[in-house]
Amino acid sequence: MTNNTPKVPTLEQLDKDAGHAFALPTKRIHDGDDVTAFLSSRAYADIMTFIFQLNTAMLPRKLPNKEDGTETAREWKLSDPDIPHHLPIIRNLANLLSALTSIIDEAPPDPGPRRFGNVSFRTWYDIVRDRLSGLLDQYLPQRVLDFRSTSDVSPKTELSAYLIGSFGSSQRLDYGTGHELSFLAFLGCLWKLGAFPASRDGEQERGIVLGVLEPYLVLVRRLISTYTLEPAGSHGVWGLDDHSFLPYVFGSAQFSPAIVSPEDVKAEGSLGDAPHPGDVAKASAVERERTRNMYFSAIGFIYDVKKGPFWEHSNILYDVSGVKAGWAKINKGMIKMYNAEVLSKFPVVQHFPFGSLFVFEPDPNAKAIQASVHTSSQPKAASMPTARPQPSLRDPLADPSAMSGTRVPGAVTRAPWATGSAGPAIPSGPNQPTKAPWSSRTPAPPPPPAGGTTAPWARGGGPPGTESSNGARGDMRNAPPSTRAPWADKR
Repeated sequence: MTNNTPKVPTLEQLDKDAGHAFALPTKRIHDGDDVTAFLSSRAYADIMTFIFQLNTAMLPRKLPNKEDGTETAREWKLSDPDIPHHLPIIRNLANLLSALTSIIDEAPPDPGPRRFGNVSFRTWYDIVRDRLSGLLDQYLPQRVLDFRSTSDVSPKTELSAYLIGSFGSSQRLDYGTGHELSFLAFLGCLWKLGAFPASRDGEQERGIVLGVLEPYLVLVRRLISTYTLEPAGSHGVWGLDDHSFLPYVFGSAQFSPAIVSPEDVKAEGSLGDAPHPGDVAKASAVERERTRNMYFSAIGFIYDVKKGPFWEHSNILYDVSGVKAGWAKINKGMIKMYNAEVLSKFPVVQHFPFGSLFVFEPDPNAKAIQASVHTSSQPKAASMPTARPQPSLRDPLADPSAMSGTRVPGAVTRAPWATGSAGPAIPSGPNQPTKAPWSSRTPAPPPPPAGGTTAPWARGGGPPGTESSNGARGDMRNAPPSTRAPWADKR
């Protein structure tokens, strides 16, 4: 390997001997201008660095065969017994999630009538909050808990804020990608504090994704099912998924072409024995692959909770399934879409707290960020009907409302199309219909199967559930050029 070989950017790890001034994470995003500031912050740079780091580790690897000189592809599967049990920290975090799952039995869902989420979720949340300090003492490495603080805030307090914020809102009885982002930040904090020992070729990153993040997703899916949690900030049929996004990023990486090093990352193609992207619309294929791959595991949960044709209730995912260029193309598109639909949307990031490990300070290496149509259309602080709520300085372990977000007193929420007109209109602003960023066609609801016509993006294919002779669906002839990982430019 030469000195010119690009390396995957990794999240920095703090010097324990130097100590660190920990701080209680607080709300900093109050309007659209704050979203623009966030996109040029050190916190945003760290989040994207961590995602690229984990994503690259999930790409299959080419392994040489010494006997005949051939190469085999090593895929990282959900059922791989070596990944979750390789590192003690991975086992401990998995056991922490198991302990949180067992608390569900102590807070059975309320049998009474309800319109939205089950109120017993608040009981589960309160039990978790009360026990969280002891659980972290039991399952986190001592070197993390003993990390020297140069302030009056302990590392456990900062970690707790992100962990307790990753299971949904006990106030609104909902769960969404903002809570998923909070758990990613919790893992990023542990990385910065040296919880994961050094390993080779992304072993610890794969342990994080398959041994911790996937069990976390299993936990939240059970919370959603048990307490009927509402989607938080969902775009409805125009959203990728009601609750999660990260499994589609890392799951598409699992099926991308095998690489030897990060410079080999492909912009197109798929792993040799990967299922076709269009298989997401086949219940039998989803059931077969959901125990192998994160993408199909997330699709499988959709099949568990939704009825009807897949193309009808999961329009964007069905649109993505028509990408002909393979899982590598989908993977790059998913990272772009995560940036646009999660990190750049006020309804998602408004409750994300910033402390000393993910800081709101400007990133000196960031390019100037121009306000987008989404951020510029968000409410401004000067136009708010009441004074901006002040960030809470309460410890989330001591006060359950410290991490529940803020709400303008007296404000009434309403459907985005309820503009006073006689009928529904396409919503404007940050919640307007979106589409997969790699698709050049504007997605539209497919016609009923009885109509005999195909979905507008499925040129060259048959109606939903059918494929062309080459197994492909959709048409990517007008798609923009493929993108590459930003570190893969040889100097």
